[in-house]
Amino acid sequence: MSKFAGQHFAILGAGRSGLGAARLARLHGAEVTVMDEGGPEKIQAALDKQHAEGFRTLSGQAVRELVVKPGDFDLVILSPGLDAGWPLPKKFTDAGVPLTGELEFAFNLTDMALVGITGTNGKSTCTELIAHLFNACGKKSVPCGNHGMSLSEVVASGVSYDVLSLEISSFQLETIQNYRAKASLWLNFAPDHLDRYPGMEEYYAAKARIFENVTADDVAIVRAGETVDTGNARRMTFSAYGEEADWTYEGGRIHAKPEGVTFDVKSGLRGRHNMENVMAAMMACQVHGLTLAEMRPALQSYQVPAHRCELVRVLNGREFINDSKATNLHALEACIGSMERPIVLIAGGKDKGLDYSPLRSSLNGQVRAMVCIGEIAHSLKTMFEDLLPCQTAADMADAVQQAAQISQPGDSIILSPGTSSFDMYTGYGQRGEAFRSAVLSLN
Repeated sequence: MSKFAGQHFAILGAGRSGLGAARLARLHGAEVTVMDEGGPEKIQAALDKQHAEGFRTLSGQAVRELVVKPGDFDLVILSPGLDAGWPLPKKFTDAGVPLTGELEFAFNLTDMALVGITGTNGKSTCTELIAHLFNACGKKSVPCGNHGMSLSEVVASGVSYDVLSLEISSFQLETIQNYRAKASLWLNFAPDHLDRYPGMEEYYAAKARIFENVTADDVAIVRAGETVDTGNARRMTFSAYGEEADWTYEGGRIHAKPEGVTFDVKSGLRGRHNMENVMAAMMACQVHGLTLAEMRPALQSYQVPAHRCELVRVLNGREFINDSKATNLHALEACIGSMERPIVLIAGGKDKGLDYSPLRSSLNGQVRAMVCIGEIAHSLKTMFEDLLPCQTAADMADAVQQAAQISQPGDSIILSPGTSSFDMYTGYGQRGEAFRSAVLSLN
């Protein structure tokens, strides 16, 4: 276990990925220094975890003033939230220190089988569902990567899994070199993270790297209609919105054409977009040896995650649905397009610089009214008030109260913000809990 004995690694980022990478590097003999530009007042909890495990740390001004000379470090490992072109990583690369991402670092130190999942939306649901199907069918798995434990944490734990269900963000794919998986999923693509990338082309190119190293022995599972280059992999497609795919969905039934099998979907997951997650997940598990016969009952036992088209309550003939996880426009459009009832929509949050005008054509008369919240509330109201009744709300409780008042029996009142929550909340989870609390307080 001394692959890196005598070497000194810098880990950039003191969060969960950084801690996992530090553990894994030390396990293989490296000396480690964890660095984070955040001040101690912001990242004290993370620093405490690093110190508790005996890792040397640098933070705040000490990191910003750090001078890196050739020979100081043998490798720099980048956490996903950092861009390799930013000043801190460049201090290392300019001094000739090789750079790798946390995901790539861990990949090179494990031989466990992987399913890799990327896409603008649906990654977390699909990642959890794949791990559930494997576990329920007798193959040990865990959701990890950009969701839950980092890949480094999993590998460093020493626990052996039959297949890892690995959610991968565009940030993680920016720094891969050797990474590949036997089954790679491309769920969808839509505008997002334009605060990180110069434009859509750069964001797309980063995500498309998931197929960069695939071989003819691998399978690419892709939403029908997506034009992404899947390299040498065998390509399989799915769609809940058309018939031109290997697997399709209609009227509560999935049709797996290569197998010639049609079956009813029995699951707590709601909406067509989630049926695409179901199909993609089952196809990936099939690549690793699971059969449709064993997966179908396993699908029924899947517990729907909070904040993702989650039914909170039915009151006075109205459904209240929490889709706080919809942090971009594509997720919001997917939610609207998957619902059967008329909708009163609660939307808005942080201004991420996204263009909401494409949503005008997605409302389709199904959204009867909108209540706008957060930093972009007034701009949303201005954009859509010529199409449908729009109101602004002071906070979540006010938004839920207004939505309930303007709704009718048979409506779905849906929180599907279409942007992130950091103007009002610590994350989409806290925002979803605020919605849940407000809904359960209604008389």
